[in-house]
Amino acid sequence: MCTGVRFNGAEGGMYFGRNLDWSCGYGEKPRVMPKGFPVRYQFMDDALAAHAAVGMCVDYQNYPMFFDCGNDVGLAVAGLNFPGYAAYADTPAEGKTNVCAYEFPLWVAATFASVDEAEAALANVAIVGASAGEGLGVSYLHWIIGDATRSIVVESRADGMHVMDDPVDVLTNQPSLEWHLENLRSYVTATSDFPANAQWGRAELAPYGAGAGMRGIPGDCYSPSRFVKAAYLNANYPAKSGEKDNVIRMFRTLEGVAMVEGAARMGNGDFERTLYTSCFSGQTGRYYWSTYDDPAIRYVSLADAAGAPADLLVTPEPRA
Repeated sequence: MCTGVRFNGAEGGMYFGRNLDWSCGYGEKPRVMPKGFPVRYQFMDDALAAHAAVGMCVDYQNYPMFFDCGNDVGLAVAGLNFPGYAAYADTPAEGKTNVCAYEFPLWVAATFASVDEAEAALANVAIVGASAGEGLGVSYLHWIIGDATRSIVVESRADGMHVMDDPVDVLTNQPSLEWHLENLRSYVTATSDFPANAQWGRAELAPYGAGAGMRGIPGDCYSPSRFVKAAYLNANYPAKSGEKDNVIRMFRTLEGVAMVEGAARMGNGDFERTLYTSCFSGQTGRYYWSTYDDPAIRYVSLADAAGAPADLLVTPEPRA
């Protein structure tokens, strides 16, 4: 499964990150798609990318199948698992902009400059469940899109497209975003404040220490639990100044909902774990990440594609 988070630093810049949780990787690496990259679409006219993008992707025949990415004007997008709820069109819909599920992050990052622009375009979009190629399956996902102003969640369900404001700037997996937001009402008494002593009859009860106000916030790996905890941490983390402290904030927040091998089996019996954690800085265009096997944080940057041919993906050398 997965968790996504968006927030602003004290200076207003956006930081957008995610955990990708699964049992195995697919050869994904951080790559840069240059501005002007020729994007191939199945059911739309091919187009040159209006924006450069950087993120984690699989390079499929020089096509960036992004898991998450951010572009050169600070718009970011991530796809998260949504099985049992996601429903796609079997064939292109007449009169719609038909975007395949695997194309969605690339289409958003290559095309739009803001959440508002993407949201307006999504009013006429159909998500098509077509494979990227022979032998490749279709992933059933929903998406979070963020910029320096806000985030939205996009869900293609059996009753149609749902494009929703995300007031807590967090996304996990199923059920729907509406369900997760309603579920937060069960935790309205949670607080990061140090509790006062309580008087029960003649007994004065003092807290053992910090953290009593967080009792009841779940800590398991279940999707609803991760949504609650990520929303709580994102809402209560103090605003930070500077890129370093905000990147630390992102990694510490996502660490709080990371999946540890051995904690939860998937339906096929494999253990799920957080394969990687990422953070995109909308101000600098840097993409930071760490992996389960190597927790050191490294980064690549949109600037790494400077001077590169526009028709080729760039796989930069990571920097610490």
